[in-house]
Amino acid sequence: MANLIRLNAQKLWARLGRYLLSLALVVAATLLGVSVRAFISPTNLHMIYLVAVVIAAVYLGRGPSIATAVLGVLIMDFFFVPPFLTFAVAKAEDIVTLAGLLIVGIVISTLTTRVREEADAAQRRETQAIELYQFSRDLASAIGLEDILRVVVRHVSQSFGREITILLPEGSTLQPQASSPGMTLGENETALAISVYEHSQAADQAMATYPTRTLLYLPLRTGHGVVGILGVRPSDPGVPPASEQQRLLESFATQAALAIERAKLAEQARRAQMLEATEKLQAALLNSISHDLRTPLASITGSLSSLQEEAVQLDEATRRSLLENASAEAERLNHLVGNLLDMTRIEAGALKVTEELCEVQDVVGSALQQMGDRLEGRLVQADVPANLPLVPMDFVLIVHVLSNLLDNALKYSPADQPIEVCAGVTDGRLELQVADRGIGIPPEDLTRVFDKFYRVQRPNGVSGTGLGLAICKGIIEAHRGEIYAANRDGGGTVITVTLPLVQEQAA
Repeated sequence: MANLIRLNAQKLWARLGRYLLSLALVVAATLLGVSVRAFISPTNLHMIYLVAVVIAAVYLGRGPSIATAVLGVLIMDFFFVPPFLTFAVAKAEDIVTLAGLLIVGIVISTLTTRVREEADAAQRRETQAIELYQFSRDLASAIGLEDILRVVVRHVSQSFGREITILLPEGSTLQPQASSPGMTLGENETALAISVYEHSQAADQAMATYPTRTLLYLPLRTGHGVVGILGVRPSDPGVPPASEQQRLLESFATQAALAIERAKLAEQARRAQMLEATEKLQAALLNSISHDLRTPLASITGSLSSLQEEAVQLDEATRRSLLENASAEAERLNHLVGNLLDMTRIEAGALKVTEELCEVQDVVGSALQQMGDRLEGRLVQADVPANLPLVPMDFVLIVHVLSNLLDNALKYSPADQPIEVCAGVTDGRLELQVADRGIGIPPEDLTRVFDKFYRVQRPNGVSGTGLGLAICKGIIEAHRGEIYAANRDGGGTVITVTLPLVQEQAA
C-alpha cells in the first residue's frame, strides 16, 4: 500500500509539473505578444498562442495542451482585446475570434496528441517485435536446457531491467535452475511458486494467501501442461506492471515454455535412442558371450563325457589329450570370466590402484611367466634396459595389462614371427611397447580397438569378446597414463603404453 501511495504521489507531481510548464508557455506567449503588438495586428497575435498550444501538445500531452488553449484565450482577451485588462468583449467579431482560437487550439492539441501517442505506440510495438524476434532467434539456436535458460534470463533481464528466476520441477518440488546474479527466494516465495505451478494460475490469484510476496510469477504453460515457473521481481513490489509490459512478459514466457519443452523432448528422444542402442549392445553382448562361453564349456563337457564313458576303451595318449584339452578350455573360460569381471569393476569405479615403486624388468618377467604354455614355440624378444628408473604402479594390474597385450599379439600374428617387448624412457615417461608382425589394424580402427566389445573383423575368425584392450585402457588411465596402437613399417602392430615416472608424480 505504501508503494502504491508513493507511486500515485509521484504521478501527481509529474502531472502538476506538466501543467505548470503549460502555464509558462502561456506566459512566454503573452510576453512575446506584448513586445510585438506595436508591429502586428491583434488578429495575428492569435498565432503566437496557437504555436504555444502545438508545443504543449507535442511535449506535454493532451491535458496541458488544452489548458494552454483555454489560458491563451483568457489571457488574450484580458490583455489584447478591448476593453483591455478585463474579460469583457466589446465587439462581436472578437468573440468569434476568441471562440475560433479556443476551438482550433483544442482541435490542434487533440490531433497532435493523438499523432504523438500513435507514434509512441508504433515505436513501442516495433521495439517489442524486435525484442521478441531476437529472443526467438536466440532460443532457436540454443542447444540444451542450460543454454535455453541462460538465454531466457539474459533477454528478460535486458528487456525489462528486472531480476528473474526460473523454477523447474525436480522430483516433487520446484527448484531454481537459472536466476539473475544474487537473486534468492524465501520460503513464502517458494511456496507461492509451487502453488502457481500446481494450480496453473497467475500469481495474482494467490496474493491473499501470500501477502508478503515480492515477485510476479508466470506459469510456463504449453499445450501439454506447465513446464515451470518464471519469477520476475518488479521494480516496485506490490504494483502490477503496465498492460503492455504484462503482455510482452507473457509472450516471453510462452516462447520460453515452448523452448524448455523442446529441450526436454529432445532429451527424452536422446535417452530413448541411448536405451535402444544399449538394448542392441546388450543383445550383441549376450550373443557374443554366450558363444564364447559355450565353446569352451562344450569342449570341456565333451572331453569329460568321453573320459567317463565306460563302454569306450581309451588308450593313455587319448586320455591325456582329452585331459589337456579340458584343462586348456577351462583356462580359456577362466580368462573370459576374468575379463568380464575386470570390465565390470572398471565401469563401476571399483578398480583400486595401489601404486608402489616397481622394477620394469620384474613386470615384464612376471607377464612372460604368467603367459606360461601359451608362449611355447613362440619367439619373444625382450629389450628392457637394466638402468630404467623405478616406476610408481600397481604391479599386479600392469602385469595383467602386459599379459593381455602379449595374448593379443599371439592371436593376431603368425606363429613363425617374433613378438617384441621394449621398454624405455621418453619425455620423462616410461614407455612400454608390445609389437608383432601380424596383418596390422585398419587405420580407421586404430582408436576403436580400445572400445568395449569392439573387434576388428578378421577372415580367420579369431575368438574373443573384445574386452582385452578395453580393460588395458581402463587400467592405464587409472594410472594417469596413455595407451595407443599403430601399424609398423613392414607389417604388424605396435601397442604403446606410457606411465608417469616418480619425478612427475612428485611434482
